[in-house]
Amino acid sequence: MRAKLTCVEGVAATAAPTALGADAVRLLQRLIQIDTVNPPGNERALQLELMELLSAACFDCELLAAEPERPNLVASLAGRADGPTLTLLGHVDTVRADRDEWTRDPWGGEIADDMVWGRGALDMKGQVASEVAAAVALAGSGWRPEAGTLMVVITADEETGGALGARWLCEQHPEKVRTDMVLNEGGGQAIEFDGRTLFTLSAGEKGICRFLLRTRGRAGHASQPGIGDNALLKLAPHLDRLHRQPPLEPIEQGLGFLAAVLDEEVSGAAGMERAVARLRESEPELTGHLAEPMLGVTLAPTRVSASQKANVIPSVAEALIDCRVPPGYGEAEVRERVGALLDGEDYELEFTETVVGSTSKLDSPLAEAISSWVSAAEPGAALAPSVMAGFSDSNWFRAAFPDASVYGFCPQREMLETESAPLIHSADERVPVADVELAARFFYEIPSKVLAR
Repeated sequence: MRAKLTCVEGVAATAAPTALGADAVRLLQRLIQIDTVNPPGNERALQLELMELLSAACFDCELLAAEPERPNLVASLAGRADGPTLTLLGHVDTVRADRDEWTRDPWGGEIADDMVWGRGALDMKGQVASEVAAAVALAGSGWRPEAGTLMVVITADEETGGALGARWLCEQHPEKVRTDMVLNEGGGQAIEFDGRTLFTLSAGEKGICRFLLRTRGRAGHASQPGIGDNALLKLAPHLDRLHRQPPLEPIEQGLGFLAAVLDEEVSGAAGMERAVARLRESEPELTGHLAEPMLGVTLAPTRVSASQKANVIPSVAEALIDCRVPPGYGEAEVRERVGALLDGEDYELEFTETVVGSTSKLDSPLAEAISSWVSAAEPGAALAPSVMAGFSDSNWFRAAFPDASVYGFCPQREMLETESAPLIHSADERVPVADVELAARFFYEIPSKVLAR
């Protein structure tokens, strides 16, 4: 066990130590080497290593678990006076990886071409390594918040919805993770447009309205197709129509993103359409990866089921539709938009999972501190508000603490958003060493900006 430091309080924060970046990179390599594919997760061994590091730096640490092998780590560093709590949030479970599809070992944590390779490098062991390395260095230097508390919360089970992780923590132990400000995944990627550099600041995320699209017919023997009424053939045209997708919608955060990128005022549906068209003409990848997914309802068929026997014409056919909706939207909005795409009434919708999306206000001390840091780190750069098309642990913290400022931000400059987005959950996931170092510097410097008197 690493020897615990003598905890000296009241030392002012200094510039990030020169070894911080290298420490974060080494920690990331170690985290990748611990297989935490979910399911089954098995995050315990990794969490114990992180707890040892944070405990040695004088954090008060606790493991909280719904299941013994899948604990969540909660570490706190109290300040000299009462004040707000800043939480550095992250998850350490990952999606699976197929070794045969990878150029390098997905659990090797190898450094090659100035990149750290491995499952979780981007989602999101890279950010966790930067957060923990920064917190350890900051507390180890003797720094303590002037007012408030710095908390590091590392969760399990994010990739399958957080039932054992952030959701469980926020619902079963809200007193343990009560917070005023949260930094999580989902933003911080650099984008370039018209000679300008911007960093995304995720101030919200879309909701989930998954549903079964079902058609009905009449069973029959497959050797005599004319006898039955094939439900699968009825389903196919509906799936083709869903490919068209509902029209984009002028949600507030999406308009803010377009305005920031284009450096002009964007308002209303007509203004949105003009802005998207201009962006698509200049940066089609950026439009497809980021702008369009956040601006409206998206519909993606992911599974189809019909007859259970090879020689039986199906009387029922179903497709699971992964539907993502803007914050505040629910089943009523989805039914309306699906109805506008599908012809007739020969289908049924059965909703299987609904989670309402969430947002945080952009007018906050944390957002101001991030903006100030970006301006200093990259002169001339600015923030672009965004909404995550996917889902993260931020949702559970916004639900539990509605007054908290919960943002996704981990600065990434070397690899642009259009380069990194396709690597998440994909083969050859990797992150530039320089971006891990930059993120560690950010997480080292930001606490002293927001935990002051």
